[in-house]
Amino acid sequence: NKIKTSKYTWYNFLLINLWEQFHRVVNVYFVILVVLQFIPEISSLNPTTSIIPIIVVLGLTAMKDGFYDYKRHKSDSSVNNRSSSVVKDETLTEEKWMNIKVGDIIQLKNNENVTADLLLLSSSEEHNLVYIETAELDGETNLKVRQALPETGEMKDNLRTLRQFNGVYLLSNLIQNGWCLFISVLTDCLVILDKITCCEAPNNYLHKFTGNLYWNNETFAIDNENILLRGCTLRNTEWCFGLVIFAGPDTKLMQNTGENIVFWLAGYKLTFFPKFTSHIYFLKLHFHMFDMTMCVFYVCFVTGKSVLKRTSIERLMNKLVWLIFAFLLLLATVTAVGNTIWERYVVYMPWASYAPNEYMSGFLMFWSYIIILNTVVPISLFVSIEFIRVGQSWFINFDRAMYYEKKDLPALARTTTLNEELGQIEYVFSDKTGTLTQNIMEFNKCVIGGTCYGEVYNEDGIAIVPDDSTPNADFSFNKDAENSFRFFDQRLINAITSGDTKVHEFFKLIAICHTVMPDFSPEGILTYQAQSPDEGALVGAARNFGFVFKERTFNTITVSELGTDVTYEVLAILDFDNVRKRMSVIVKDPEGNITLFCKGADSVIYERLGEATDEDIKNATTVHLDNFAGEGLRTLCLAVKRLNEESYKVWKEAHSKASMALEDREDRLSAVYEEIERDMELLGATAVEDKLQDGVPETIANLSNANIKIWVLTGDKQETAVNIGYSCNMLTEEMKNNVVVHTSKVANGRSIVFQQDGENKFGLVINGHSLVHALSEELAIKFLELATLCTAVICCRVTPLQKAKVVELVKQNQKAVTLAIGDGANDVSMIKAAHIGVGISGEEGTQAVLSADFAFGQFRFLERLLLVHGRWSYMRICKFFGYFFYKNFAFTLVHFWYSFFNGLTAQSSFDDWFVTLYNLVYTSMPVFMLAVFDQDLNDEYCIKFPKLYLPGQTNELFNIKIFFRSIIRGIFTSLALFFIPYGAFVDGMHSDGTNITDLQTLSIVISTSLIIVVTLQVALDTSYWTPINHFFIWGSIGIYFLVTFAMYSNGLYQILP
Repeated sequence: NKIKTSKYTWYNFLLINLWEQFHRVVNVYFVILVVLQFIPEISSLNPTTSIIPIIVVLGLTAMKDGFYDYKRHKSDSSVNNRSSSVVKDETLTEEKWMNIKVGDIIQLKNNENVTADLLLLSSSEEHNLVYIETAELDGETNLKVRQALPETGEMKDNLRTLRQFNGVYLLSNLIQNGWCLFISVLTDCLVILDKITCCEAPNNYLHKFTGNLYWNNETFAIDNENILLRGCTLRNTEWCFGLVIFAGPDTKLMQNTGENIVFWLAGYKLTFFPKFTSHIYFLKLHFHMFDMTMCVFYVCFVTGKSVLKRTSIERLMNKLVWLIFAFLLLLATVTAVGNTIWERYVVYMPWASYAPNEYMSGFLMFWSYIIILNTVVPISLFVSIEFIRVGQSWFINFDRAMYYEKKDLPALARTTTLNEELGQIEYVFSDKTGTLTQNIMEFNKCVIGGTCYGEVYNEDGIAIVPDDSTPNADFSFNKDAENSFRFFDQRLINAITSGDTKVHEFFKLIAICHTVMPDFSPEGILTYQAQSPDEGALVGAARNFGFVFKERTFNTITVSELGTDVTYEVLAILDFDNVRKRMSVIVKDPEGNITLFCKGADSVIYERLGEATDEDIKNATTVHLDNFAGEGLRTLCLAVKRLNEESYKVWKEAHSKASMALEDREDRLSAVYEEIERDMELLGATAVEDKLQDGVPETIANLSNANIKIWVLTGDKQETAVNIGYSCNMLTEEMKNNVVVHTSKVANGRSIVFQQDGENKFGLVINGHSLVHALSEELAIKFLELATLCTAVICCRVTPLQKAKVVELVKQNQKAVTLAIGDGANDVSMIKAAHIGVGISGEEGTQAVLSADFAFGQFRFLERLLLVHGRWSYMRICKFFGYFFYKNFAFTLVHFWYSFFNGLTAQSSFDDWFVTLYNLVYTSMPVFMLAVFDQDLNDEYCIKFPKLYLPGQTNELFNIKIFFRSIIRGIFTSLALFFIPYGAFVDGMHSDGTNITDLQTLSIVISTSLIIVVTLQVALDTSYWTPINHFFIWGSIGIYFLVTFAMYSNGLYQILP
């Protein structure tokens, strides 16, 4: 169970770190230059001019990597040395976490962390329930329930019985019955036979587990509800026992720490690092088959592929580096040819035997000038970029204006490589629920049997919006009602108290069909732990209307119906997912009646209604659903189906087979669910309110003014999405008559309804069914052309996969930078598909945050992230690149001009130490501080005038044109720096006739002028002066004079000869 998140050890750190660093081509390039400088025939520079910079750069990077790895080592050691209670020889023995093995049975106590991925065997609670907190896994703080199988739960805390839960007996049954896999306590192994597995391989799916348990000649299906994952914390449970099924790096928590390549083979474990950190695991699998032959089996698998995101400026930089390298080759070729001509026609200066003629001389000069002119691509450029981005990320992390005080959530830059691209966003793809809205649900209205409840009317019969003065309905009939619950339509209370069966069944369904867990405080106060805010709101509403959900066990659910406790036997739970868009529960009441209760999206419920459905009720419900959606309410339809014993038994047999399938279990279960979820009777619908987050309309309006196009991708109904679009200023009143509705006709699925007046801005609304056709290969580009003409686009009723496909469509076909923002697991694929992903820590956990590049607590912070930090980061990095190329061409080309006065012999015009320190000391810090601190405008003006964001979208501040402009400036600066001093000193002499100057004097004058000129240039480029900028800009000039005085002072040489 030992984990290792660190990459290095004390003995392999240097080797592996250097191996990783030399995967960068630029580092290899500079090492080659260092090697060339050790060849005296071609090098006119001391090798230290390149050795020191490469050592400094490699050293700084190694120190950074080593520091972070040291922290990982400390964390690993702390976790691995935790203690846990293991069942051994019918006693509990304390073992360190690192010594826990697959097959061990572990005892956990209240508030302890789960040691490894465990199969829950038993617990202290009634019905073998345990409560866990999964905040470390997915950020959700609400308690979740897990339950042991009733068969294993009977062992309770009997250590003898637990110890006898072993694999020897399982193995004999496995062979006799032809099964394929079991988990063995004694052999600590997974046995795999005939290439069929009975337990999923290690993976990173936190909310899914597929397996079977074979015990006592029976087969039991295991799913996520029976599993305790490493990273969870046991709560409100005295103790529990669990069997280790995945340990160490195979646990789902560790599988989520990176993209792993995993192999299961015989014998050993090996870790290696290709392009990304990867782990290879080996497990030797032994068992005696029929007590005759020892067999070994192998299986291997590979998990997901990592996606490396690069900014557009970084991609441009890669091209420019190759262009500069080509320019370097051109200069070296010119000088080599020039040297050959000089040696042949001007004067031939005899070389040693290795250069017998002018052609060999020219060849050697080519390599000499490659060395002397290599500073056009300085190594300090790349390490500077890394540290600049880290500094910019810190400003995002420490920005108090992006701190969400309500949840104590600061902004978080989870990557340091994408900062400048925040200033170039053109398309924002946003989820709605929990991203634009609060995801805090309040039961608002409902329709039962075609009658709508929840409307409030005044004395004149006119509908009004309730306020604090509106009297609440009378809930005195219900002692469990909450004082904070607000509902104003007394008609619904009257229907309940008068015994309306349809209304009773409606709330009975709400109280039964859910995954909520009840939680009683020591004072007896009932609260609910809900994984979904929708479910919490609905179950809470049922409670206030007299149908109180009180208790859940493995196979029962207890509801207090108007004061009378009724316990239902739960026969099957048909889980909700984003594809099914519905959930069903099959229960048997005390009278033996079997009923299926179903709730879900209106589109899927209506498709499964029986022919006997009352059309009047159906039509009335449809009208009310449209009205609810028009008000921006979230809706669910409720339906019921009566089952007889015979048909249920036939279905249950098919369900049991599907639930035990180890291949395509989900698909098989979905097919079985479809068989029974048909011919249902419509009960009604619910409408809950999800209010907009603070500042959403203002944020969207400001981003739109910055020419950022907002696309909302949501699973809600079209009417709900459109209403939210108007509420948050995406759609405006001017668009009301020219909103484009993209729909598919039944005839061919290809028709488009397009309405616009040709003058105003317009928006596009499209549903998921239409999007299937719109994203087809033949229509995708046409759909994109239409959508890009719109100011706002809303895609409703879309699946997570469709969200990702829409993002990919824009990303691949538009020369624009995209950003996706969401808060839930259904937004992860969209977040990963975009250039930049932003996660919101909302009510649905932190799945989105864990997959995102940036994270914060509220949608409104996106405005500051883009218009302030994004714009600043883009502006700073552009200034940095332009200045860096300018100063290095100004420095390097002095060598080139000087070559025409020394016979093109690659003699350096500067002192070796000046060449070494120019990029490393003299000119590095001023531009670094500019790239970290500079502000052309303060944050208030950046937000007040969003048009200032436009230059980033069009790459105005750094592009090929600006690159060449910087190069030309550097060339002219180098011409002035060389020829003005040269002309001043070339014919000068003392009164005694001796020369007034020499090479050293000329070099000092040129180098001093160069330092002053390029430092003043960065001062002119600085818009926002801080004490730090003053210190490093003027300090750099001072450092230069101090070093020069030390290097050339007669006094110092006399003191230290």
